[in-house]
This record gives sequence, C-alpha cells and structure tokens, in this order.
Amino acid sequence: MAGHIQDRWYKEEKGPDGKPRKVRTDRYGTGMRYRARYVAPDGTEKSKSFPDKQKRLADQWLTNIEADMARGQYIDPRAARITFREYTERWIAALTTDLTSRAAVEGRLRLHALPYLGSRPIGSFQPEHIRDWNRRLEEAVASPQYRRLIFDAVSSVLNAAVDDRLLASNPCRVRSVKAPRPAPTRVRPWSVEQVFGVRAGLPDRYQAMVDLGAGCGLRQGEIFGLAVDNIGDLGWLYVRQQVKKVRGTLVFAPPKRGKLRDVPLDPEVSAALRQHMERFPPVEVTLPWLTPTGPKVTHRLVFTSGIGAAIWSQGFNDQSWKPALASAGIIPIPKKGERYAAAREHGMHALRHFYASVLLDAGESIKALSLYLGHSDPGFTLRVYTHLMPSSETRTRKAISAMYRSAGHAHDGPKTDDGPETAQAA
Repeated sequence: MAGHIQDRWYKEEKGPDGKPRKVRTDRYGTGMRYRARYVAPDGTEKSKSFPDKQKRLADQWLTNIEADMARGQYIDPRAARITFREYTERWIAALTTDLTSRAAVEGRLRLHALPYLGSRPIGSFQPEHIRDWNRRLEEAVASPQYRRLIFDAVSSVLNAAVDDRLLASNPCRVRSVKAPRPAPTRVRPWSVEQVFGVRAGLPDRYQAMVDLGAGCGLRQGEIFGLAVDNIGDLGWLYVRQQVKKVRGTLVFAPPKRGKLRDVPLDPEVSAALRQHMERFPPVEVTLPWLTPTGPKVTHRLVFTSGIGAAIWSQGFNDQSWKPALASAGIIPIPKKGERYAAAREHGMHALRHFYASVLLDAGESIKALSLYLGHSDPGFTLRVYTHLMPSSETRTRKAISAMYRSAGHAHDGPKTDDGPETAQAA
C-alpha cells in the first residue's frame, strides 16, 4: 500500500534560488489541514482528514492501516459504517436454511435485537454494547433457553461481519460477555401407563399416532406426513417427508435437516397402523413442496383431519393433544372458561423420548438410536439420553450371569439386589 499524508494548507514550490519551499494554498486556515490517503485492497482510494497540529495522529492512523493490511485484518472504515439493522437484513436474505428456520431467526432478531442494536454501525461494536443489551434482554425475556437462541442469532450476525471484514472481532465471544445459560434439564420419559393413557384420551382417528411416536420415534410433522407408500412390507418404515407450516401455509418438506431414514417397524405398530387404515382409509392430499409457491405434490396420507385434509399442528395440539394429556393426568383439567396449561415438555416429542428410553433399556446402541431418530450427530443423542442408559454395573452383571447360564453353570443360590450370589470354592 502506497499511503501518504497530504498537507492541504501548504504546497511545495521551487523558490527563486531553485530550492523547494512551502507556500500557502487557497485552503490555508480553513477546514482540516491533513489528509491521510491510501489505496485499499480493492483498488479504491480511502482517506481520513485530521486538524492542524495533528500530523502525528495522521501518521499513526496510516501506520495502523498498513499493519492491519499486512496481518489480513484490514476493515474498510466506510463499509463498516453500515448499521446492524442494514447488515442483518442482508444476512437474513442470504441464509440458506429452510424457510421455517429463517423465519424463526428473523423474528428473534426483529423483536429482541434490532430495537436495541439496529442503529449502531456494525464496525463500532464493543463488548460493552453487548453486555448492556444482554442485561436488557434478561429483563425482557424470562426464558433462558429463548434468550440463548436470541443471543446466538446476534452472535451469528457479528461472526458474518467479522468474516466480511467489517468488524475486527465478535464481541459476543469475549470472556467478559456471558451468554445466557439455560439451566441443565434431563429428559424424563413417560411411563408406559402415561403413554397408553394419552392414547386412550385421543380421538379414535388419531390414536395410532401414539404408536408411531412411541414405537418408531417419529416427530409430529413426520407423523402428519406419513404416506401409505412409506410403510414397507418387510418390517421397515421409510421417513421421507413431513407436513410443516411455512408462512402460514402447510407444505410437504423433507424431514428435519433433510435426514431421510429407515426405521424398524414392529409388528405391533404395524398392526395398529393396519387397523387404523381399515377404519380411517388414507386420503390423497396435495400440498406445495417446501415453500408456499413450490410445485404441488400429492401423497396418500395415513392421518388426516375429520374433513380429509392435512393436519395443522396448532389446532391438533389445542383441541386433541392437550385434552388427552389432561385425561391421562399429565396436565390439569382447566376450569370452565380457562385454557389448558402450557405443556411444552409434554408435546408429541415426549413420545420420541419414550421410544429412546425403551431402546436404550433394551441395550440398543447410541449410534443406532441416533440413526432411527434422525439426529445428525450421535454425540447429540448421547448428550440428551446418556442418563437413560443402563449403568455399566447392571450391564456387567447381566453379561456375567448370561455367560454362566449359557455354560450350564448357573447357581441356584438366592438372588440379591447386587446380582446373582455365587458359591465360593472351599
């Protein structure tokens, strides 16, 4: 970079003796005296002006610019003046995630970040600004889980600004800024009685949904989107699509994160589905694919509403699921004129947790469970369900006992809570 400092009050001319001398320009005494100029990596000229007697500051500023360029940390001062709101709009428009996830992220930023941070130039962010906003967020949003989602969205925007060389570093990631930390929670699977209690409380046309959730681990949208041709003849269920709401319209879409999968289909679950379809024949339903303006796709859905249409989750949850929870004693029955209590932890996802607990108790591997649940990372499955895995002591006792029995050397002594009591050789 060829940078230099221009003195706009004086210019250099040759005197009568042929030697250079400084003479005043027409700008002498007005405006800023010094202009530091350089050529940016994109080939454009940049500059900054400084007042009289501040040439040292101009030199220092230019030196810092040169050092940043040499380290690959140069930030265009003019580009960095774009506001957080303007940059966020561009960032959201460029997101490659599905429309539902994009809408959720956009909503968090519009409601809880842009009103506080929107007018600040993206290049001016410092940790103190995030700390102040974080405190306001704590006052405005009660749920630490939701606060963390909002915080992560802001951090993602600022990460992109760093990548685009508009910000030197992400202030959300410094040690003095504490990201919201949700209290650790453990999945508490329902009992068998609760599962079948909820099943009994559902309208007849929806009862087999419980068999799919508890017996195959499907998500709610995957159950709503199950088609006849997804049910195999050889003991497999093919999870290929879901029904979801995008911008107020129901659409068919791939399963979450595009994880198509095959799940073992138990004979009992298969029988429940067969009986359901005999009583409530599948219906051809046509919906757009992926987006409200996507191509039309038709599937013979196993589960539909009473009028033969795809099922809306909100209506199902309020009108069918929550009454079933109440009838099973999982949530209270509301008083007359009141609504059912919020029951986020007892949504249809609870059936997936039950499915996971049954498989782990039976000795299924985390890798297989992760595959059947459609998780992208077995490590995530392990973190969520590790406390449900049989203890190593229990597995060890069962393994040794099985070895003795298979060898015909099982002892007939009394059993204890710690495992089989073995005789000791004299």
